[in-house]
Amino acid sequence: MPFSEAYVSFLIHFHGDRDYFECHEVLEDHWKNYGMARDSIWVGLIQIAVSFYHYRRGNIKGSLKLIDKAIHLLSYKEIEVCTLGIDYEELIKELNISKARMHHKMPYKPIILPIYDQSLLAFCKEKCANRGNAWGILVDEAPDSIVHKHILRKRSKVISKRQYALVQ
Repeated sequence: MPFSEAYVSFLIHFHGDRDYFECHEVLEDHWKNYGMARDSIWVGLIQIAVSFYHYRRGNIKGSLKLIDKAIHLLSYKEIEVCTLGIDYEELIKELNISKARMHHKMPYKPIILPIYDQSLLAFCKEKCANRGNAWGILVDEAPDSIVHKHILRKRSKVISKRQYALVQ
C-alpha cells in the first residue's frame, strides 16, 4: 500500500476511537521525522484533528482558529489531498460545514474524511475493526481518557522533549 503507516494510523484514530490527540501525535512525529515544511499537507491534517479535539471539549475559539488554518493551508494542496485518497472538494465542504457549526456554537459532531481510495478505505476499516472500533460512527462516545487526553497524560515525557529541543 502506498500510504505511510502514520497516515493509516491517523485515519484509524480519526474514524475509529476518535482520539484526535493521538491523530495529532502520530502525524506530528511523522512530519518532524521527515523534516517536512511548515505548510506540509501533514500540518493541515494535524490542524483538522486538533480543531476537532478542541471542538469536542467546548473550546470554540481554539477549534475555529485551527479549522481556519487547516482550510487555508489545504486551499492550495488539492493535488496532495487527492494523492492521499481523499476527495478534496468533499473535504473542504465538510470542513466548512463544521466551521459553521463551530461558529454558531452548535454541539460537537464528528465528521468522516471522504476517502475515495477503496483499497485504503477497506484496509483502514479492517484495522479499525481489529482494534475493536467501528469505523465512522457519527455518535461520539469517547471516554474521558480520550476527550481530555492532554490534561490526563503524564507530562514528564513532554517536558523532557521540550527541554531537549531547547538545547539543540
